[in-house]
Amino acid sequence: MIVAGEASGDHHGARVVESLLRMEPAVGVRAMGGELLRRAGAQIVVDSSRLAVVGITEVLGKFGDLARAYRNLKGLIRGGEIGLLMLIDFPDFNLRLARVARKAGVPVFYYVSPQVWAWRSGRTKVIAGRVDRMAVIFPFEVSLYQEAGLEAEFVGHPLMDALEPEESVVPILPEEEGWRGDPLVALLPGSRHGEVFFLLPEMIRAAEIISRQRAGARFLLALAPTIDEEKVRKILPSSGTRIELAKGKTDRVLRAADLVLVASGTATLETAIRGKPMVIAYRVSPLSYWVGRAMIRVNWIGLVNLVAGRSLVPELIQKEATGEKMAAEALRILEDEPYRKAMIQGLAEVRQKLGSPGASDRVARMALEMIKK
Repeated sequence: MIVAGEASGDHHGARVVESLLRMEPAVGVRAMGGELLRRAGAQIVVDSSRLAVVGITEVLGKFGDLARAYRNLKGLIRGGEIGLLMLIDFPDFNLRLARVARKAGVPVFYYVSPQVWAWRSGRTKVIAGRVDRMAVIFPFEVSLYQEAGLEAEFVGHPLMDALEPEESVVPILPEEEGWRGDPLVALLPGSRHGEVFFLLPEMIRAAEIISRQRAGARFLLALAPTIDEEKVRKILPSSGTRIELAKGKTDRVLRAADLVLVASGTATLETAIRGKPMVIAYRVSPLSYWVGRAMIRVNWIGLVNLVAGRSLVPELIQKEATGEKMAAEALRILEDEPYRKAMIQGLAEVRQKLGSPGASDRVARMALEMIKK
């Protein structure tokens, strides 16, 4: 059983399932996940597309759905048919399931660690008490779990598995090549409805300001498959600044972009892998931010800066995440060539730290080893 509560987990889990079924076609996979896990060959027992939230207080609105999903999965784990529980991130939910599995004698494999290095570091002891093996995606995570007495292996970042040869990619729009003389700015507002509707209006405002400074600029909105396209279209400008919408084509959008306005999260690493300069934005409800800020123990909120170990790309957090400030940072990147080149060089270093492709195959082999024990 694979449990993936968010769009990124659905993506990573689907690649693991593809690898599992290629290595061992007789394996059966049940999952909490979305369309990608379904297409990969998993039997979806809980649809996760409506469960993902961002922010601490926002979870309250999903409590009923999360409770029903938990009861469903708990019953299946206790039913005796599950030979391995694989958890992908989504820690508050998944660590409760891990406790159920431990009591039921089902081995637990955790892929994509909770961000214990950022906040709630005490969870390493909880995880070590409920999980049998960890596959981590950042090299600095290994020592955190080994110190807690848990076997952990760095498998590389799964985003590296998604890389396609440049020549195999169809341009995002027919006129893409004609955009190279003027900047193409990509907007990546996130994969959860909450963050999208907090950030997208400000990103649109930034696009309007940039277009006044750079008349030839074009804008491309990369919409995650989990987001309602019709709701997004209602807040796009009806005239003036032209913003094209591309759903489920994030990698193609990133390849075409000269600059990216991106929500804090995994998408910042996708942007880094493609070597594209970016401005990171983060905004949740005031209460969520206040509670989270009191618990966070890192200097940066963007994964790119955390992996780099320095302030490589600008971060605009909460009240700072305004259209005006996004536009100012974007224009600096576009107009200050040494600054832009230094950022691109730093992004190449981040990509190198993420390891080599093959994470999904490595995780699948680890899972099969645990099933066959």
